[in-house]
Amino acid sequence: MFVLFEDAGKFLAGRIMSESDASLQVELDSGKRVKVKGANALLKFEKPAPAELVAAGQKVSEEIELDLAWEFASEEEFGFADLARDYFSDNATLTQQAAALFRLYEAPHYFRRAGKGRFKKAPAEILQQALAAIEKKKQLVAQISAWAEELAQGQCPAPVREQLYKILFKPDKNSPEYKAVVEASRATHSAPLELLQKAGAIASPYQFHWKRFLFENFPKGTGFPALQAPEIKDDLPLADVKAFSIDDSSTTEIDDALSLQGLGSGTVTLGIHIAAPGLVVLPGSAIDAVGRARLSTVYMPGYKVTMLPDDIVQTYTLLEGRNCPALSLYLTLDEASFEIKQRVTRLEQVPIVSNLRHDKLDSLFTEAFFEAAQATPPTEVQWSVELSYLHRLARHLKAQREVVRGKPETFHRPDYNFKLDNPSGQEPQGEETVSISVRQRGAPLDLIVAEAMILANSTWGQWLAEHGVPGIYRSQASLAPGVKVRMGTKALPHAGIGVPSYAWSTSPLRRYTDLVNQWQIIACARHGRTAALAAPFKPKDAELFSIISGFDAAHSAYHGFQAGMERYWTLKYLQQNGITELTATAFKDNLVRADELPLVLPALGAQGLPRGAKVRIRLGAIDEITLDISSTVIERLDVAPDGEAAMENEEEDDDGESDMAAGPISIAVDVNEPAADAANASKSAD
Repeated sequence: MFVLFEDAGKFLAGRIMSESDASLQVELDSGKRVKVKGANALLKFEKPAPAELVAAGQKVSEEIELDLAWEFASEEEFGFADLARDYFSDNATLTQQAAALFRLYEAPHYFRRAGKGRFKKAPAEILQQALAAIEKKKQLVAQISAWAEELAQGQCPAPVREQLYKILFKPDKNSPEYKAVVEASRATHSAPLELLQKAGAIASPYQFHWKRFLFENFPKGTGFPALQAPEIKDDLPLADVKAFSIDDSSTTEIDDALSLQGLGSGTVTLGIHIAAPGLVVLPGSAIDAVGRARLSTVYMPGYKVTMLPDDIVQTYTLLEGRNCPALSLYLTLDEASFEIKQRVTRLEQVPIVSNLRHDKLDSLFTEAFFEAAQATPPTEVQWSVELSYLHRLARHLKAQREVVRGKPETFHRPDYNFKLDNPSGQEPQGEETVSISVRQRGAPLDLIVAEAMILANSTWGQWLAEHGVPGIYRSQASLAPGVKVRMGTKALPHAGIGVPSYAWSTSPLRRYTDLVNQWQIIACARHGRTAALAAPFKPKDAELFSIISGFDAAHSAYHGFQAGMERYWTLKYLQQNGITELTATAFKDNLVRADELPLVLPALGAQGLPRGAKVRIRLGAIDEITLDISSTVIERLDVAPDGEAAMENEEEDDDGESDMAAGPISIAVDVNEPAADAANASKSAD
């Protein structure tokens, strides 16, 4: 005796070896013996052989028309044998009964399962919905196959092109566009990005990088809602100073300015003046919501996406020829020793006399200029007297920090300025002519601004702590390898800079953390010892931690994008100038750093070279999408560097810039934090 039974959704047949009321012992054709529950035994028969019955039943089941079977089926619950008799004849054969079982089981949209071998036909309206869904699915499968075939043939269907960034970076794996790309990738044995490139989905490499960034960070676009800049109605006193700022020509968000009084009297007063949008842009306001959403201005060569709308920025920026509301820090110094005798914070209007520009004055105010000016500053050069004193002060402040730091700050590698031939300042298209110039880190004017901002950020950080008012701080426990800069709400030392605490406060127009800290500082300036009660954020305020978390993520994403765009334009510069060879310095594994361009890349033949080794490399092909470029060492230009030089190279290589060599799509640059803090203080990112 044989039996047909169900086991885990499959139909099997075999010889009955033994049987009880509750179960059967069955031997399959394979020789395997299984225990079958009595309820799972659906048909018992003596012939044909089990395998023959299953094969014949499956063949006959394919001939059963489901629509006709549904019409014949009873409105009540029925068994598969009942349907076989209704569909075939009253004397339905064993094979026909098995065929009915198989067909019913595989058509749940027509017949609902009501038990072992028992079914109930679906209501007509439910059946129609199910059939429509099945037809839609068939059409979708056919569409996916058609799209996949187009992609494999080098053509990109419009729906796939429209979903390009979502498919590559935030895919919905159930979407037909994604499935088409996967199917085509498997069929052509190519990676999705390569496949889409060949299919013409990416018309412009530059637009690919730009739109990908917008997709991930500005999905609703970079436009601003209509906002009105509130007027500062406070009756602020007018400061008796002549202030000037130092920025690049492209800078529109002029956050900071300096003033100097009392030169030649033995006691001088340094004024550090910061734009004060925090006086009227209040927490919870519409403008605050925009700043909180963006958290920072995004910089890239030839373009930027500001944190705040331009008309808001222009209302509070420290523009020359205006009396500008400002948060001012005045430091009274001994003129000769630079000893700080007094620190005072004021809310006031500050006359901005000049907006000086790095790119126009760096070539004039050099180290040689200031060396010569120590004896007699040239009074015919505007601001030369003030800048000469400020340069000496900056060098003194830097030396003091280096004592705390335990070692000098060394900047052997330069910063690079990118200039695109897009005089209108409109969004670049990626084919503009690019020029790259060098600006040495620690250049005199840079040093003046950087040290003044570090002084303000550290002074105000301590001041907040003294008043019991929380702020957003950057701290670093030590300079030991692997100890990173962290953000928090407590005034802790920053070993990388060499200050007891450090709170970004000097760029409130372009960095949200600075605006938050400005609110807290304003509360201290207005309320003194009771500031903790009046400050917008209280100790252990969850909102502060939320802001820190959001800013960290945005800061990393924005800087990564900026580094990627700088790499794009560096590769473009190589192409535009027909550069095929470069001199470079080996520094890690097989990576080398170009000596005269901001470029890190792998070089065949560099493996095993000592750090600091000078080589000449021949450049390979450039991929503007992945930002990849390879090279080959063709000549060794020096002997092994001495130990000191190697150590200097190793220290600077710790900044993570080697990550820029990693081309494929996402380029994450972990900027060395102490250097980044100093660079942000000097606003070199502008």
